[in-house]
Amino acid sequence: MSRFFGEIRQVAYLVPDIEEAMRYWTEVLGVGPFYYNPKVPIVNYTYRGEPHEPHNSVALANAGGLQIELLQTRNDVPSMYRDFQRAGFTGVQHFAYWTEDFDADLAHAAEEGFEVCMSGEVGSNGRFVYFEKKTPGDNNVYPGTVIELSEVAGPKGRLFNLIREASIGWDGSDPVRAFPDLGTL
Repeated sequence: MSRFFGEIRQVAYLVPDIEEAMRYWTEVLGVGPFYYNPKVPIVNYTYRGEPHEPHNSVALANAGGLQIELLQTRNDVPSMYRDFQRAGFTGVQHFAYWTEDFDADLAHAAEEGFEVCMSGEVGSNGRFVYFEKKTPGDNNVYPGTVIELSEVAGPKGRLFNLIREASIGWDGSDPVRAFPDLGTL
């Protein structure tokens, strides 16, 4: 448990080949099923206050109560993902905390010294922010694993519940499934 945000709900891996990563997680680790979206419908995306249009592919599955996110960038827009890759890192890029009271949790994070670096929205009531926080005496922001605060008060939260429920007792069949339209959830 984080004293700032509560329980970590998601661990996200930045991967070079999302199809291969899904195969590994489902066949070797037995985690799934994955819900795959080849182009996440992100709106109002900003990085360091500047708007951009990212093209990211995402696959989500649960391992117990923890959601696993596999993420592959498909273009080179400025992002914390790009910073992570350019710094030579691989693997876990961020941890996510989920909230239904986004504004209050965002204000609390600011009080604790967390600064928003990247933000956007996926569906209604599906805002997200990625924070950077300097450690005492550090003049540079570490480009490693970062924290995401993700709003789950709308369709995105219902999607996350669907994914968790599909993982319960999963028998290995139909390992990769399409994301449902968030407008229908």
